[in-house]
Amino acid sequence: MDLKFVQTTCPYCGTGCTFNLVVKDGKVVGSTAYQRSPVNMGKTCPKGTYAYEFVNSPKRLTTPLIKKDGEFVEATWDEAYKLIAEKFKGYKAEEMACLSSARTSNEDNYALMKFARGALKTKHIDHCARLCHSSTVAGLAAVFGSGAMTNSIPDIEESKCIFIIGSNTFEQHPLIGRRVMMAKKKGAKLIYADPRYTPTAKQADIYMQFKSGGDVAILNCFMHEIIKNGWEDKEFIANRTKGYEELKALVMKDDYSPENVEKITGIPAATLREAAELYGKAESGALLYSMGITQHTVGVDNVKSTAHLQMVTGNLGRPGTGVNALRGQNNVQGACDMGALPVVFTGYQKVIDPVAHKKFEDAWGFPDGIAPAENGYEVTTMVNVMSDNPGELKAMYIMGENPLLSDPNIDHAKHAFESLEFLVVQDIFLTETAQIADVVLPATCYAEKDGTQTSTERRVQKWRKAQDPPGVAKLDWKILAEVAGAMGYADQFAWETSEDVFNEIAAVTPSYHGMNYERLDKPEALHWPCPEVDHPGTPILHTQKFATADGLGVLSAIEWKAPAEVPDEEYPYIFTTGRTIWHWHTGTMTRNSPTLDHEVPTGWIEINPDDAKELGIAYGEKVRAITRRGEVEVTAKVTRDIMKGVMFMPFHFAECPANRLTNDALDPVSKIPEYKACAIKIEKIQEA
Repeated sequence: MDLKFVQTTCPYCGTGCTFNLVVKDGKVVGSTAYQRSPVNMGKTCPKGTYAYEFVNSPKRLTTPLIKKDGEFVEATWDEAYKLIAEKFKGYKAEEMACLSSARTSNEDNYALMKFARGALKTKHIDHCARLCHSSTVAGLAAVFGSGAMTNSIPDIEESKCIFIIGSNTFEQHPLIGRRVMMAKKKGAKLIYADPRYTPTAKQADIYMQFKSGGDVAILNCFMHEIIKNGWEDKEFIANRTKGYEELKALVMKDDYSPENVEKITGIPAATLREAAELYGKAESGALLYSMGITQHTVGVDNVKSTAHLQMVTGNLGRPGTGVNALRGQNNVQGACDMGALPVVFTGYQKVIDPVAHKKFEDAWGFPDGIAPAENGYEVTTMVNVMSDNPGELKAMYIMGENPLLSDPNIDHAKHAFESLEFLVVQDIFLTETAQIADVVLPATCYAEKDGTQTSTERRVQKWRKAQDPPGVAKLDWKILAEVAGAMGYADQFAWETSEDVFNEIAAVTPSYHGMNYERLDKPEALHWPCPEVDHPGTPILHTQKFATADGLGVLSAIEWKAPAEVPDEEYPYIFTTGRTIWHWHTGTMTRNSPTLDHEVPTGWIEINPDDAKELGIAYGEKVRAITRRGEVEVTAKVTRDIMKGVMFMPFHFAECPANRLTNDALDPVSKIPEYKACAIKIEKIQEA
């Protein structure tokens, strides 16, 4: 028997936990602790513990598939490549688009970005960061000059007061939740705001239950109380920010007094005062948020407001402080860093900047140039264009994304994707999106490749190959290189190894310049920015100045605005969505992991007992959840854990898809949809 342990990084959330895969006779059969990780210190959550189970699932894709007469037939790689190349050559650049993936490696995302801009010449490339943290990138970049988490996961433990809003951290990022508990053990206080009494709420010293969509009002109220009582950090404001008087004039309005914010949010005024005082007086305060802040039509405003609170209190640039945007998927930070966005190359070098454009054109050496120096469509815009202007976008290449379950208003999204003339999907399972494709290409999962991913704290960590892929499945970047070769661009994709791809990334990306595979082999890996090979990396950003042109943080006046759709007589309740600890996004991996799928085999809708009584609904009954976009039959979970007037569904389950109900109204800046607040009604299903 051949038994070995292969160190790797978890493929689920953005925490970046490390564990060992147990490999027996060449196959992954289990996982075990890796004790030297500074992130998770040998611990894993349920998803990490069972992250090996889907690797050898019998449902894995093993060979290319081409659709003929509405049915998939197996094909050779050469047949698939020939068809794809011929089809793509028949379209104009502006008629094609690409979706990259927060589940795949940095190397894979870089390859698709280069493929889109160099081989297809299209400016239309995006990925699911648009749907989860595009408002973080836009909001924090506007305030700080950099759109990333400011601090490291370990230094959360050093905080004296932690404020979590818009994140059920103990379920979404359990090992970050562990750091919160370690801080509490040292005497830190925890303030938590959420419409649900979650496992995170159960650990809070102050819990503020509020109506989804009230975030700016809460944050402005905190600043109102802090400034009113003289708890602001006057020195930090004077030396490191600009725009304070404008912000102060707004937040000091009576609109943001605790009494008026109670009317907006439902949080008692006394609780708002108590929380603001606790946070305002704390020696160090860390603010943590996730998609409960970002997934709104005011997502950018929400993000800016979190940054404003941290600047007003001077909680930046030190351990135990910071604006800690907790990324959803394992490599959503890395996919953004790699330029899998319609407005930037790697490292956020703007495509409309002539200097940056020429830099990449020269570095890549495509004989016929690259996509023009123009911004492309965001994925949410692509969906609307495909739906409203049929024929403008005709072909798409999707790697590792499943928009037919993850997009808002998915009936509308399905109609849009089905309008394409030609769709290629590259994935590890036959997802809902792959099922409507013309060509499906079998890729490798994290356990079958060398590569890197970048966690929520900007830590670049390695995957290490533990087994061979199933059938004839190939590395994502390798597939892209070979498709490009079939289109006549073999020389521009002449990589032999994942390390070759990473070295090219480092060469064109200032924040990754100092990184290489040898340096990333250390347990602590490296945080970007890491500009030189002797640079230690940067766990904490903005210690002396911000990344803005003048080094100052930008404060501004932000009014609270209601969600795009609010309850009314016909749809009287607020609807919101989120994750459960047992499952991951569209369930592609977790629902093919028997242990995890056994724990939670399907979805539900949470209803407050007072609402359930009015509706005549009992626990466990099937109900019909209806919004203006569609309806879903789902089991009612009657619980005091959800606020009266608010209802919640997890979004992992194709058989009761929460995103059939969610609102595709967009934030005007980041183009992120409003997943976290819309109007809903519930009907009791009458027995036949």
